Amino acid sequence: MQSDHTMDRDQSSKAVESEEAPNNANNLKLSAAQDIHLANRELSFIAFNKRVLALANDESVPLLERLRFLCISSSNLDEFFEIRVAGIKQKIAGGIDAAGQDGLSPQQELSAITLSAHSLVESQYELLNNTLLPALAEQDIQFFSRQTWDEEMSGWVKDYFDNYIAPVLSPLGLDPAHPFPRLTNKSLNFIVDLQGVDAFGRDSGYALVRAPRSLPRVIPVPKEICSSEHGYVFLSSIIHSQMSSMFNGMDPVGVYQFKVTRNSDLYVSDEEVANLRRALESELLQRNFGQAVRLEVAANSPPRIIKYLQKQFKLTDIDVYRVDGPVNLNRLVDIPDEIDRPDLKYSAFTPSIAPAFSATFDGGMNIFDYISQRSPILLHHPYQSYDPVIELVRQAASDPNVLAIKQTLYRTGTQSLFVKNLMEASRAGKDVTVVIELRARFDEKNNIHLATLLQDAGIQVVYGVVGFKTHAKMLIVVRREKKKLVKYVHVGTGNYHAATARLYTDLSVISTHKKLGNDVQKVFTQLTGLGKTRHLKQLVQAPFMLHKFIIEKIEREIAICKDGGEGRIIARMNSLVDPAVIEALYKASNNGVKIDLIVRGICALKPQVPGLSENIRVVSVLGRFLEHSRVFYFNGGGVESLYLSSADWMPRNFFNRVEIAIPVEGEELKRIKDECLDRYIADNCYSWELQADGRYKRLQAKKGNHFSAQLSLIDQYSSAYSSE
Repeated sequence: MQSDHTMDRDQSSKAVESEEAPNNANNLKLSAAQDIHLANRELSFIAFNKRVLALANDESVPLLERLRFLCISSSNLDEFFEIRVAGIKQKIAGGIDAAGQDGLSPQQELSAITLSAHSLVESQYELLNNTLLPALAEQDIQFFSRQTWDEEMSGWVKDYFDNYIAPVLSPLGLDPAHPFPRLTNKSLNFIVDLQGVDAFGRDSGYALVRAPRSLPRVIPVPKEICSSEHGYVFLSSIIHSQMSSMFNGMDPVGVYQFKVTRNSDLYVSDEEVANLRRALESELLQRNFGQAVRLEVAANSPPRIIKYLQKQFKLTDIDVYRVDGPVNLNRLVDIPDEIDRPDLKYSAFTPSIAPAFSATFDGGMNIFDYISQRSPILLHHPYQSYDPVIELVRQAASDPNVLAIKQTLYRTGTQSLFVKNLMEASRAGKDVTVVIELRARFDEKNNIHLATLLQDAGIQVVYGVVGFKTHAKMLIVVRREKKKLVKYVHVGTGNYHAATARLYTDLSVISTHKKLGNDVQKVFTQLTGLGKTRHLKQLVQAPFMLHKFIIEKIEREIAICKDGGEGRIIARMNSLVDPAVIEALYKASNNGVKIDLIVRGICALKPQVPGLSENIRVVSVLGRFLEHSRVFYFNGGGVESLYLSSADWMPRNFFNRVEIAIPVEGEELKRIKDECLDRYIADNCYSWELQADGRYKRLQAKKGNHFSAQLSLIDQYSSAYSSE
């Protein structure tokens, strides 16, 4: 695949339909359907996962990476049911039937989701069984089903089961004295249909076998046993094959694996909570046992078995998903990392780093001197290394002139280098303050543990503001230089997590500019002291000003068009849902403003609708790296402005989170517009264009004119690295 850089999107590509079905909401009878200007966000999310699955089906993607994309689509769908579908079911149970902004009632929404989700799951397993597993087998990466085991492998399986699995299993016969147990969220379980008489002379019935989370779901088989370089068996296959040994004297005539997905959202009342941390700890204990929302069962399960399980979990027919394979595809996600086959993975890529920054890591230069001489410094991750951000905190921890460090943490880990350096800074006598967002979804437990570690190291830890998640990514180092205090500031679009900085596209700004430093200081003071932030010079902050600011910027482009100028908006984000912003974009389109939107995931805006959004184009670009940057550009009649932000254009980001946006000016504005916006508009390899009817069509390059935004940036920064 070539990565020739071209910006002529009309000449270089054409749209072709993906295999994705149209938005199923279009098939429902809605009153005044033609007046509905907003698409359903949940169906848009499923459409995003279909695009992820399309990468798993793309032969231009390395084989093991295709397996990884399949796992991602499965993991995304799990979370979708745990949070979004669970919320819709609660509305229905509560008798709420009012239509949402897209015109769908909760019941209509659930029906449409069911159609799309069942289609997606069927596609996942068809791809696994008919495409990926055969392709992997051709590369001597084999997953052996029970039907393929010879005598030697069957013996090895029995020995493995006896030594490593049987001791931790506790089969449960189901009867009045052994009622159906509470099963944890997304756990692997087996329902067993038994015949014969048990040890107490009673007729047998159903039994249950739970697979503890401590057991690996995919087990490597020694090469001398399977004659394959990379041979595996599923835990489910091993347990299934040895079921008779757990029920001596009885006959397991049917063994069927299943998994239940539960409501995993946490509910903490902002009005009633006295201690946010304790309230979350209490809720976490119940997360694995929320209301069941989905049942996945082996495809060969008899109807009476399925009905029995439905009754236990209080689920209806539409909640049942029959699957031909492991009930949790995401358990395959580690396989690509375990197999040393570079030819089946993305080629190795080393992020570039400026020579002077390299010198600071070797102890040859003080990083504060480097930043002072070049401020502001803008880094584009993962193409440029994240190490300078880590190094800033590392050197600050031991620098005798550093007085204080303040940092927000949303998603990180207890083994993070940031955590290590912050703790060392505190022990060295620095004043360290950390704002930890305890409610980062599915990271709550880790963040509570992290807060304890930091507090034990003498760090002042605050949990943000009750009712508002702290999603802004900010770091400030206060250093004494001669007779003044200088603020070294980092602001980013991504989390302070070194591992994801190699997998996600994000942007970092490191600066000593006084206005930016003062603004960041004010926001930290607000988060810890709860006072108001007044007169911010560079930052635009949510939940106070960002929403109004974005709409004013859109209105400015409208005014320019009305005065005979050319209005132009380009915006890139993860999700676009906010109704007021969408209506402002529709208004801009009708007034001649040309709008390009690069929306990776959910998009409630309907582009290319006659009389509504004819001047709006929406594309979704996926690929090797998760697109995570938020970048907003406004032409301003030639007075261009570009902002980097932690916020998507969603109500929760505008009104229920602490977010920031910062301007980028001069040559860096041109650079980021090119790298983060123009190239993505021009992508014709991994780009899908949203149509007026809700379909996404994948762009197809004309022969010899392929252009991938990510590949072009890899080529650019790899060249920069090799030349240094």
